[in-house]
Amino acid sequence: MRSLAGDVIKQAFSQQTDEKLHRRLYAAICSCILEGNLKPATRMPPSRDLASELALSRNTVLRVYEQLQAEGYISARTSSGTFVTDSVLDNLNLRTDREPTSPTQEDHTSLSARCLELLGYASASPRQWGAFIPGVPDVQYFPHRTLKKIQDRLARRLRPEFLTYDATGGVSELKEALADYLRTARGVRCSPEQILITEGIHQALDLVTRTLCDPGDNVWIEEPGYWGIKNILRINAVNFSAIPVDEQGMVPPGASEVAPKLIFVTPSHQYPLGSVMSLSRRRQLLFRARETRSWIVEDDYDSEFRFSGQPIPSLQGLEEESPVIYIGTFSKTLYPALRLGYVVLPKALATPLKKVHTDLYRGGHLLIQAALAEFIKEGYYAAHIRKMRQLYSRRRHMLVELITRMLGEHYLGSFNSNAGLHLILQLPADSDDVAIARLANAEGLLVRPLSRYYISEEKRRGLLLGFASIEEHEMASAFSRLAGIIKAHS
Repeated sequence: MRSLAGDVIKQAFSQQTDEKLHRRLYAAICSCILEGNLKPATRMPPSRDLASELALSRNTVLRVYEQLQAEGYISARTSSGTFVTDSVLDNLNLRTDREPTSPTQEDHTSLSARCLELLGYASASPRQWGAFIPGVPDVQYFPHRTLKKIQDRLARRLRPEFLTYDATGGVSELKEALADYLRTARGVRCSPEQILITEGIHQALDLVTRTLCDPGDNVWIEEPGYWGIKNILRINAVNFSAIPVDEQGMVPPGASEVAPKLIFVTPSHQYPLGSVMSLSRRRQLLFRARETRSWIVEDDYDSEFRFSGQPIPSLQGLEEESPVIYIGTFSKTLYPALRLGYVVLPKALATPLKKVHTDLYRGGHLLIQAALAEFIKEGYYAAHIRKMRQLYSRRRHMLVELITRMLGEHYLGSFNSNAGLHLILQLPADSDDVAIARLANAEGLLVRPLSRYYISEEKRRGLLLGFASIEEHEMASAFSRLAGIIKAHS
């Protein structure tokens, strides 16, 4: 016998696309109830009648009714039939007369002041691969198969501690391999016990900030400097003073400047300008840190990729027991998604910061850490860096030639050292580098405006051009488009 409820269900059933008949019927009845087409207390069609109307087996209908009853959509009354549950809409808080809300609307009313401030400065690019994106290596040349073979070999004799929480600051084999590598390649003075493995630079910076600063404390950062450091300081309510950078690195401020808890520097390859901190500045900074009882946080950014001359040794290794916290990452030398970095802590800080790291972050990725340790010990890491250094050197040379030929030598920034994964394309002082970058980004050219790295009103205008993640045969065409945008805007 046909009923109005049966007609409603039949129409909804015809609109469902699931191949499984019982799932189609279940979805159809649920939508009818939740959209108000089958109102509370409505009598459901008898299972035999509904099966006949929909050309289904009665067992299929009974199976769906049982499921709906178990979930509270319908209820059976002895000798009366089956009805839509009176309270189903109240229980699900899905009344149809509610005002619709936009799925993309953001509600900031419950966010903290620190979060709102950070959102105002958020700078991470939604795309992280392509022509001229700065700070991203060419991940296609990494020997993934080699690392996977090592990882598979370790997985066949898996140690239980690789599958549980890490409470020691990383796999001991990786810390030992890193200590040997850093002593040889970067002149870092350390033992494996001083090394803490982190999930990249940001976690390392956040840990150091949280453990060594209280809200309202003051720190020094470079001007211009990395936006990620500023946002970590903002979210932790730490004040910062932007200290200018010149061709010799951070310019030591006068005695009137408030003594900092932390001093953040990139001495081997300043980010973003590219200058190298001179020996005299390094010694001045170390003296000032000891005098004010401050800690220097050395981010050894892009230090492995120097294309001429000798590598610049670390600031940390300049003195015995120096007041320096040394931070590094595998994001540039291997690939960013690996999410592995490291901190070399002064002996006095090693134990407490490892305890805090364990409690706050619950370190993991222990199997990949163990595989990476063997990757380093067996020489693959150093070999990969040598190969990529040659590749990036060629790409940098090509980009410099393109800038000179299409725009002129005066567009090459005066700070550019022959190192790193990006260079500065210097624009005239009256240029709007933010607008130029926006136009370029819209064309798929992922440049960054230099002025956004400054806090003060005195800003250099330019573009950060990464050359690591673009093939040589694509570079000329891409830069020609960028040069056209720059000329048209000028």
